[in-house]
Amino acid sequence: MSDAAQPTAAEVRAAAEAVKAALDRHLAAVERRTGGDDPAVYEAFNALASAAETYDELLYERYDEVTPFEIPGADGSLPPYTGPDEPHALSLLIRRDYAVAEPRRLLAQARRVAESGGEDVTGAAAKAGVSPLAALGVLFGEYEPDEIASRHKDFGLEEGDSTLWVVAADELPEPGEWLNAPFEHADPERIVCRFDISSVFDEEDDGDDGDGPAGRARA
Repeated sequence: MSDAAQPTAAEVRAAAEAVKAALDRHLAAVERRTGGDDPAVYEAFNALASAAETYDELLYERYDEVTPFEIPGADGSLPPYTGPDEPHALSLLIRRDYAVAEPRRLLAQARRVAESGGEDVTGAAAKAGVSPLAALGVLFGEYEPDEIASRHKDFGLEEGDSTLWVVAADELPEPGEWLNAPFEHADPERIVCRFDISSVFDEEDDGDDGDGPAGRARA
């Protein structure tokens, strides 16, 4: 970054004063807390996070120094919440990744399911036994996603990362409104909580067996 683009010393000082003021407001809101979900505390928290992040950025740009603060919104934490304080509806956004680790097992299970449903062995059952696309259609048409998740090894699948987002909404959408693009308008700033499962957590914490989700919820 060129010297001309760097913030001035006065701008850095002003950002530091803003952090001090935000700290005072946050403490005052906490002292006046009226309950576990007091919106005033949450608003003060977000204001403090924003002020600290601004100061941290300006300090680094001007002096090549950093603060010891862990800024909310960084390193995979939730961004500041902008949704309704009293949600009247929720959307659950789920993604689970699988690798087809054992294609033969996948095909065999799909064929068995198709045959048990009375399909002609020369028709759908036969196709499910030789076509991975047909096999996946049969299995995911027969079993609920949660059962697939709990029995994925039975179907020749290997788990990858997965995530569940609980997103606040003002009201339910109209029937069929989002079916063509169900995840297009997912807003991270309306997440109430989320639960992630990934092998990356094993690398971050060797004491964790990696079987449980990493949850992130609003304070």
